[in-house]
Amino acid sequence: MPPSNLPPNSSPSAGFDLNHPTIISLLYLGGFVTGISGFAGLVLAFVWKGEAHDGWEDSHYQYLINTFWIGLAGSIIGFILTIVLIGIFILMAVAAWVIVRSVLSLINAQKRIPMPNPGSWTI
Repeated sequence: MPPSNLPPNSSPSAGFDLNHPTIISLLYLGGFVTGISGFAGLVLAFVWKGEAHDGWEDSHYQYLINTFWIGLAGSIIGFILTIVLIGIFILMAVAAWVIVRSVLSLINAQKRIPMPNPGSWTI
């Protein structure tokens, strides 16, 4: 019998749980290397959000979709402002923000717990 502190429909495991929010988070992080996998993560987030899933995943989909769009907007602003050199710092801050949010979602997805305040722009 699973311990009572685990969410319903989950079981303790020693391995890495490759659930949908985890895959999206990994694609976002991979986007820093490939440049394109973040878009694949966004598409999957919208597709999987419309399918049947566990309740804890809802907050992850909203959190990750917001992360993509806010990160994209911040990147565009940073790129435009590179003309006056402040854009470089904005791009670094946006990259750090996206990385932190993706890792937080990854950690909570492994625990199968919802994201606190998924509509927030903050970390």
